[in-house]
Amino acid sequence: MSQTKAQRSEWLEAWDPENEETWDSSLAWRTLWITTFCLTLAFIAWFLPSAIIPKLNALGYTFSQSQLYWMAAMPGLSAGLLRLVWMVLPPILGTRKMVSLTTLLLIASTLGWGVRVQSPTAPYWELMVLAFLAGIGGGAFSGFMPSTSYFFPKRKQGTALGLQAGIGNLGVSIVQLLTPYLIAIGALAVFGGSQMMSTVGKADQQVWYQNAAFVWIPLMVVGALLAWTMLKSVPIKANIKQQFDIFSNQDTWWMTLLYIMTFGTFSGLSAQFGLLMINLYGSGNPEIVQGAGESAQLLIDGYAVPEAVKYVFLGPLVGAVARFAFSPLTDRMGGAIWTLISGIGLVVSIAATIPALTPDTSSAAALQGGFNHFLWGMLAIFLFAGIGNASTFKQMPMIFERRQAGGVIGWTAAIAAFGPFLFGIGLNFLGAVPFYWIGVFWAVMCVGITWWRYARRGAPKPG
Repeated sequence: MSQTKAQRSEWLEAWDPENEETWDSSLAWRTLWITTFCLTLAFIAWFLPSAIIPKLNALGYTFSQSQLYWMAAMPGLSAGLLRLVWMVLPPILGTRKMVSLTTLLLIASTLGWGVRVQSPTAPYWELMVLAFLAGIGGGAFSGFMPSTSYFFPKRKQGTALGLQAGIGNLGVSIVQLLTPYLIAIGALAVFGGSQMMSTVGKADQQVWYQNAAFVWIPLMVVGALLAWTMLKSVPIKANIKQQFDIFSNQDTWWMTLLYIMTFGTFSGLSAQFGLLMINLYGSGNPEIVQGAGESAQLLIDGYAVPEAVKYVFLGPLVGAVARFAFSPLTDRMGGAIWTLISGIGLVVSIAATIPALTPDTSSAAALQGGFNHFLWGMLAIFLFAGIGNASTFKQMPMIFERRQAGGVIGWTAAIAAFGPFLFGIGLNFLGAVPFYWIGVFWAVMCVGITWWRYARRGAPKPG
């Protein structure tokens, strides 16, 4: 049966990126930039709750710490589940339909959060539903990344995927960085009125919290239109059953463990960073609240150090920049050596941060010193997680053939996306110190796997 005109205009024919004479690099890079723009919006939608949830009680809600941890964890749970769906979509829907429709779906949760922050009347279950729907933005990653990998030769996939994932990951920092500024601009509040935000140690503040959500919706519409009008699709013959043959390859499981170490750490800490900071060094710590009378000048925005809320975006920013900055180095030197460096760095940085997880509230100076230790330790963790995010995505196209590589990228990304959920559960039930020690032991295990399987001389799968 001959293809229809619409099919011919969307689906490419005889696409082989390894053939330098026929490879259309302009189409490949156009695909990369459009899907990266949409992926950045997807991460913004996914982590929008992490910028809103820490301030819900300040806006008039009365949720417990446990409820807030669960709410912040929910986008990670849904993203992990939805990535299992999105990982099989590229060969079925093609890049054009998948990116366009996914970008439109981001509007649902974004709109919902913009509506529900305007008055503290939403029941807990409704906000949990919105948190679950935000996971669509996380699910997109497992479709967008494999799809983009189809357009590039192996020699360029480290750079291409590193750029897409790294810039996409910047969506986390963008939403956390801009939210404090967006909510303060009344002129942006075309829909809805203002709210009063109450914070310990500070006068009530008039805010327009819906701006943190509504401002992204026009960009989501633009992204969907760009994808629909300018993208093409690579024909990859693989039904769902065929795509599951990746699970018979042991390297699928080893790389899953490594990507949990890197992206699981990045996504988990990105989602919980704000709450963890509040509960250790801010208004969530009862000892600090009780001492507010004598050291109120230290309590700004609910934190025990000046403007601490504005530090939250730095962790995701460091991790995202490291991801695309180190991607060219992985193309030049191979991914395995950088995954090894990432694992060793995570062992050291996580262990070094653990003492700062027990704040010393005996004096303002001790509290300030503990916060500085905590912040720099967290930034080091984000740095080495970002390096590992780049290196593992270089390894996978080298270890697996093209169709399988796309599936493995989708699968590992799906499992690592449970990071925010697992971090929420771990911090809630185990506490920060035991949970961080688990992170140390996990990284030690991954260093051993990387060395034996991929990085040592004579390794079975160097790459």
